[in-house]
Amino acid sequence: MERSFFAALIGGLLGISSLGILGFAGSSSPSSAIPSKPEGNWLLLEPVRYENITLFPVVSSSSQDTSAFLTLDEALSSGDVVIREQGSDGMARSRDGRIIPDYSTGASVNQLVLINRGKRPVLLLAGELVSGGKQDRIIGKDRIVPVGADPLPLNVFCVEHGRWSSGANFSAAKTIVHPSVREQAAVAQDQSRVWGAVRGGSTASAPSAAPAPRLSRSEVAETVADEAPTESYAKIYESRRIGASVDNFVEELQRRFAKATSNLKGERVVGVVVAYGGEVAWSDIFASSDLFHHYWNKLLRSYAVEALARPTLREAASLESAREFLEPLNGRIKEETEPGVYRWREINEGRLSLIELDALQPKPMTLHRLLLRRTS
Repeated sequence: MERSFFAALIGGLLGISSLGILGFAGSSSPSSAIPSKPEGNWLLLEPVRYENITLFPVVSSSSQDTSAFLTLDEALSSGDVVIREQGSDGMARSRDGRIIPDYSTGASVNQLVLINRGKRPVLLLAGELVSGGKQDRIIGKDRIVPVGADPLPLNVFCVEHGRWSSGANFSAAKTIVHPSVREQAAVAQDQSRVWGAVRGGSTASAPSAAPAPRLSRSEVAETVADEAPTESYAKIYESRRIGASVDNFVEELQRRFAKATSNLKGERVVGVVVAYGGEVAWSDIFASSDLFHHYWNKLLRSYAVEALARPTLREAASLESAREFLEPLNGRIKEETEPGVYRWREINEGRLSLIELDALQPKPMTLHRLLLRRTS
């Protein structure tokens, strides 16, 4: 009886052990594993408020190593990445190093060609602006371009409606468009809506009798007429008329944000949740504090432009409302994958849209998480 009991016990333990071994052997390889979700590691600091905008710093006690990746601005500035019009003259380097002519079709508003000739994969974020070519464009979707990839047809949106002529080579604009424009590219994926958001400032609907925005549609129209006849995004929002107001707004917001995040102990800023008036509207969260700080200056400017273009509502969003932007969504998942490189997914629930970009190499991680409340 005793022997039967011990035999059964040993058999049970072996069975559990076997299940454990089978479970380990059947787990996904690094190239296809789903990154562990870091929601539980994120905390919100006290809000940073200025006029009609509130920033909630997102901090984490852990931070991934993202040094393997190069940002688009870094890659363009160093020459590791070349962007040109589709069908432009010249040669391109293929995956195995061969020099091949470009036989693609003629130039297209919504497609460019990107070549990564560097030694690190390049991270692209939707809304990043590249200047030059026949028109200034913005990146249409988050993605990673691996080392040694063939010349990549790159989906983009035009943010310079009135020009279609030869210009300088594409260069780093060090600009990311403000949320209303970025939403139309990343979620709506509609060129006419992108143009409309560039000309209109904000696509958010205003409550009845809401105070007028500091940056009105008429002011944008006057700036286009006087300083940006091609409706270039950069020229509009960096003009003397508008740019000075944005600069002053950013300077004060940056000062307050830096003060609020200056005495962290054991935690690092990895992102931000943004509210306009009483509405929590946007968040950008990164895998590391290093990556966040690479993008912070141009993200902050984009949030400021949006704030100036929205009604000057003084209601303040609550910390509880902002915390909801750290929660995962439940909804239909749309997913795209380049095996061994990245996985992109979009989840929509009500008016919320979540876009996540996972790197699959050298270690699975969610490089960027964008959650927004759609305006249209």
